[in-house]
Amino acid sequence: MTPALILVDIQNDFLPGGELAVPDGHAVIPIANRLSPKFECVVATQDWHPANHGSFAKNHLGRKPGELIVLGGLSQVLWPVHCVQNTPGADFAKELDTSQVVAVFRKGTDPEIDSYSGFFDNGHKQATGLGAFLKERGTGQVYVLGLATDYCVKFTALDARQLGFDVWVVADGCRGVDLKPGDSRAALGELREAGVHVVTSDALAR
Repeated sequence: MTPALILVDIQNDFLPGGELAVPDGHAVIPIANRLSPKFECVVATQDWHPANHGSFAKNHLGRKPGELIVLGGLSQVLWPVHCVQNTPGADFAKELDTSQVVAVFRKGTDPEIDSYSGFFDNGHKQATGLGAFLKERGTGQVYVLGLATDYCVKFTALDARQLGFDVWVVADGCRGVDLKPGDSRAALGELREAGVHVVTSDALAR
């Protein structure tokens, strides 16, 4: 079975200086660049929000980033406006080597529901096509890295596991938002409990 590498949301708005900068987020790029050539199948996910997305605090009068609302029947963290379609903030980091990427899967396009996972929206109502794409290629093992550990990486890995893939998360190739201190550490613990392997890039780069 051909293993696949999933690069999660390595986009300008999640990097230092971006609208929703993940602390030390740029540190994942050299790891992604080092590992990508080792995989025949490399795919990327891309947050791709309309400007009126319901997860943006700006679109709710009097609300601030970090507050919770209900969106699409689910609890939703409100975020700063980020990764709006066809804006520079939604572009992949220029330092990211995308020459190995065979397909890009966009998510968060429905203004009525968010989509942390690269496979489904948060309500599992719509699939992005990533799961079917990987299975058509005979992929049984997926390796996940990117941004952010406690949100999009975590839910991408959990959904991959639920779909029956063997899943590895490259811990040093991820960085977290940590709205609450320890969120990223807790996310890795949750992944381990779900049967996801947590590894370092050095173990794969040999």
